[in-house]
Amino acid sequence: MCIKREGYDNAISISKGRQLFEQRDQKLVGGVPSIVALLSGPDTVWGVMEYQNLGRSGLLVSRLSFGAWITFGQQVGEREAEACMQTAYDAGCNFFDNAEVYAFGEAERVMGRIFKKVNWPRDRFIVSSKVMFGAVEYPAPTQRGLSRKHIFEACDGALSRLGVDYLDLYFCHRPDPQTPVVETVLAMNDLIRMGKVLYWGTSEWSTEQLLEAFRVAEQYRVAGPTMEQPQYNLFSRDKVEREFAPLYADFGLGTTTWSPLASGLLTGKYNKGATGDTRIHLKGYQWLKDQFESEEMQKRLPQVDQLGDLAGAVGIPLARFALAWCLKNPNVSTVITGASKVSQVEENMRAIEDLPKLTDDVLQKVEMILAS
Repeated sequence: MCIKREGYDNAISISKGRQLFEQRDQKLVGGVPSIVALLSGPDTVWGVMEYQNLGRSGLLVSRLSFGAWITFGQQVGEREAEACMQTAYDAGCNFFDNAEVYAFGEAERVMGRIFKKVNWPRDRFIVSSKVMFGAVEYPAPTQRGLSRKHIFEACDGALSRLGVDYLDLYFCHRPDPQTPVVETVLAMNDLIRMGKVLYWGTSEWSTEQLLEAFRVAEQYRVAGPTMEQPQYNLFSRDKVEREFAPLYADFGLGTTTWSPLASGLLTGKYNKGATGDTRIHLKGYQWLKDQFESEEMQKRLPQVDQLGDLAGAVGIPLARFALAWCLKNPNVSTVITGASKVSQVEENMRAIEDLPKLTDDVLQKVEMILAS
């Protein structure tokens, strides 16, 4: 970024003076067209963002996006959450990810209040929700799952909490073995026909489950899933790189990937023993602590050190290196980032600038480290 924002008020003032995006260039990222936009204010050019079609759809999504998981309604206050969102928006981020289950609906309420306060034009940003686990701590049987009933009621709940008239993206947060896929697909299509949802997709579905959804959509001539939200980072690659390969070519599947920093492991902070104020100590995230303390994850720490050395050799902090590595995959439509501080958002958004530094030689060294 060309401008260093010294605080929340300064970030807001930059936003108000911000001009519309100027298209600077169009390039190919691994054969996939990508728009490069120049972000400018009254006196200076201060950033660059790339935009890519969400799969085979016409929706252009920023390659770096911003999510509310864990942080909103739990880890950060509302003022800091607003500053983080504004900073991401000022950096060209146009996609803001959320879910009914995040802080049991409070994350969506926080984001909704921020949308109302900042008053961005609705046609300038993309917002999502996800349905499956419910928006209350102890959901009744009808308050969770992918039944037609819960999908419809959860969508209305998300619209109310977010304060919007429609969801750009609506995800089935996990598969629901108790609901026939045909019921879920037809319910999602009806929401699209009603104008409450523009595109629907899935999160952490298997290839087989997605193929069934596509078959149902073709059989009934309705909208199939546009995008999937899988975990993707240097340590979690198989689904995005291998399992989904046929879906990109045959169905034009887009991806909105999550956990690019492997829940903070790829920042290097855990190698330094700095776990005191991290999310692994948050209430309800014992599973994350157990994952970090597992034998497999502990074996990753020496690799994190080596990746940090490689990132330093090319002049990039490890976290930005890990984000840029995700962006190098042309089948990744957008990488969802999270942050609890404005400074983290600023650093994350700079990963776009780091892409040229991840040369084929550097990527080959990454593979050597991960194979060790």
